[in-house]
Parts: sequence; structure tokens; C-alpha cells
Amino acid sequence: MFGYATNPDTGERERFVISDPPDLDEDVLYSKERRLVEEVRAELGQGHRCQIYAVYTQKRDVTQRLKGILNREGIRVEVLTTAIPPEAREAWYERQLKAGMQVCIAHPRLVATGLDLLQFPTILFYESGYSIYVLRQASRRSWRIGQKQPVRVRYMAYAGTMQENCLRLMGKKLLVSLAMEGKFANHGLQALDDDDDMLTAMARELVTQKGVGEKADACWREVQREHTRLLEAQGIPAVVQSDDPMPPDESTEEAAGTSQSPQGTGALVELVLPRTRVVRKPRYECDDQLSLSF
Repeated sequence: MFGYATNPDTGERERFVISDPPDLDEDVLYSKERRLVEEVRAELGQGHRCQIYAVYTQKRDVTQRLKGILNREGIRVEVLTTAIPPEAREAWYERQLKAGMQVCIAHPRLVATGLDLLQFPTILFYESGYSIYVLRQASRRSWRIGQKQPVRVRYMAYAGTMQENCLRLMGKKLLVSLAMEGKFANHGLQALDDDDDMLTAMARELVTQKGVGEKADACWREVQREHTRLLEAQGIPAVVQSDDPMPPDESTEEAAGTSQSPQGTGALVELVLPRTRVVRKPRYECDDQLSLSF
């Protein structure tokens, strides 16, 4: 691991070593890899092919390591690389499926658009990356018209590490993206973070808890009950209004007396809204104006 600092004498940035951690043993099967093998075996046992996504494909190629691990378990695995041009990738999938491919490993950006992976109902994000657009596109490659099998999308990460923080960040970005489209959900990746603003939380509650379509009068009755409770807590007696409208033959004096009562709804208005004094400008008459004559 390297760091960079500016040399005060030369003014140039120079690299220095922060730490030199040892490389991980390639012969060891780590816990995340073991879990991946278990998930793939379980899905293949149900007749579901798997599409695995990994984003590190250059200097430390994770895709080739995963291919070797799954091959040792007797699973037919192929890796889609950038060597296959976009216009030939659909035909590449068809050829590999005819050859008996059970699992395909690829960078999610390679299949983000233009491919319908109906033969791979299970999608496993071994690594997610940081692009919410690519993640949303890649996670829906199997969720297409004509899919007859249940689609499962799973995200894998080590708990308590930056991988978990990355998934939480992606969950936040996904919440914002869905909220901009008017879609709200409380499951999957977007359930990792519950730190919503008030409007988003209200919209989510309406959609997910079946609050849409509730009558307005029922909502206002609930608001009135809440106001009554608050007034009683402060020692202010509240007037409970009847749901029935006032009869037409009610005397005007009684109606006016109710509105003038300090225990009526005026108490609530005075409690919430401060009194303001309106100062009116003096009205100018024609006689007050200065007249000039020549």
C-alpha cells in the first residue's frame, strides 16, 4: 500500500510505502468463496443456472479464481470477457449453453444492457461496484418478459468491512433512484438503510403498508383526536365536534356563542398562531394634496 506526499524541497509528489501486507494464500478457500459454492450448488440442485458478477477483472482477476474454485467442485463455468464484442455476446451465451455451461461469470457492465438472460434465473453479486445504474441494469437481466422461473438476486459481502459499507451506500443510492421514479419498497438491497427523510418515509408507508386510498375524513378524525390529546395534556379543555352537521334551524346566537367561547376551536388557533397587529396606512383625501396654480 502506497501513499503520496509533496516534497517541500522539489515541490513534486513522491510515493512512499505505508504498509506491505502479505498476499493471501491462493490455496485457501475463504468464507465468502465457500458461501458462493454453497449458493451455486443449491441453485443448480433446483435446476437454476447462475450468473455471477465480479468487478475486479484486471491485475487481480477475481473471475478466473472463482472459475477455478467452481471447476474443482465439478461445475461447468465460463467467463465472459471484453474480448467478446457486444454484438457477439448473445451468440456467445447460446454457444456456451449448448456446450453445457451451468454458471457464467462476468463484469456486470458487460451485460448491463442489450441481453436477456432468461436461462439464468439466479444472479449472485460477488462484488457490486459503485455504479447504481450498472447494478440496476445487471440485476434485471433475468427479470424479463418471458421468464417462467422465479428470479433470485443475492448480494454477498463480509460483515463489518468496507464491502458491507459499499452495499449500504448502494442501498441509499437505490432508494434515491427509486424515489425519483415514484417507486418505494422496504425489502432487498434498499432495506439496508432506513435513514429516510420525512417525505420519503411517508410515501414509503403509504405504498408498502396499504395506506393508499384511505378516506380523508378518517385521516382528519385521527388528527383531531391527536390535537385533543395534546390540548388535554397542557390542561386546555378541548371541544369534541360532532360528525353530524349542524341542523339548519339552530339559533344564530348559539352558533355565535360557540365560536366566541374561549373553550372552542379559537383556543386551538390562539395556541398555534400568535396574535399580529395590523397597522393600516392613513387614507389620503383629495383635499390633503398640494395644488399648484399659475
